[in-house]
Amino acid sequence: MKIIEAHMHLSHIEEFKRTAAEKSFVDYSVAGLLQEYAENGVVLGIGMGLTETQPDGFPDVEAVTPMGLDLTDELPPQFVYCLGINPFKLDEAAVARLEADLQKPNVVGLKIYLGYYPFYAYDSVYDPVYALAAKYQVPVVFHTGDTYSERGLLKYSHPLTLDEVAVKHRDVTFMMAHFGDPWVLDGAEVVYKNRNMFADLSGLMVGDAANCKRLAESPLFFSHLRHAITYCDHYDKFLFGTDWPLAPVKPYIQFVQDLIPAEYHEDVFYKTALKVFPKIKPLVE
Repeated sequence: MKIIEAHMHLSHIEEFKRTAAEKSFVDYSVAGLLQEYAENGVVLGIGMGLTETQPDGFPDVEAVTPMGLDLTDELPPQFVYCLGINPFKLDEAAVARLEADLQKPNVVGLKIYLGYYPFYAYDSVYDPVYALAAKYQVPVVFHTGDTYSERGLLKYSHPLTLDEVAVKHRDVTFMMAHFGDPWVLDGAEVVYKNRNMFADLSGLMVGDAANCKRLAESPLFFSHLRHAITYCDHYDKFLFGTDWPLAPVKPYIQFVQDLIPAEYHEDVFYKTALKVFPKIKPLVE
């Protein structure tokens, strides 16, 4: 089975470097990720654009929109990415840069960091982003749920706030990153209700293979997640992602395989990504 990884990172973010060195023990480099992909049948990785202007600065109000993958100067063909949005830097010039970059073949979506930046998904500051997504038929990915920084504000990242955006912009495809964890039952309702809302299953645990196994086998740690996925009852609306470098690829694949019934594995690991990110089809088919 070919696998598309719908959520990873390749940026000079100090917290990612620290997580790789102290928790997940992955080789946080282009070569390291390519090796993990080759060993596990991953044919394409979709990165989430993110930058910080000073170490440990994210969420960084000075980061220039669009944010990209700055861990490498040139992306290998196995990697594409979503342009990161800093709402504090979203003037006409920034929108023009977004539009220019959206015409690049390896730019496949837009990424909004709810919770890290103090704006709701339905705030008018993001209206130009949704207009570009509709014009170029690319998805908008939202960070939802827990923030990987104590400086985040959780009220802005609650998945229920995406319902208003999904209803208002029916011509745009949206992806709820992390399924809104820990508010996954609310996330499930938003995905279930709205035909244009999907969710990735990335970033649900942090650590190396041993810690991933410990969490996955806990009788209670993921009971809320299993409940929500079953309640949603639309397995074909979920996408595989790891949020690398937060966890290694192999144990995360095993984790998602255990969550999803086998008959839907091809959807979650491959086919649904083609629906959500139509620009990637020529790269993998």
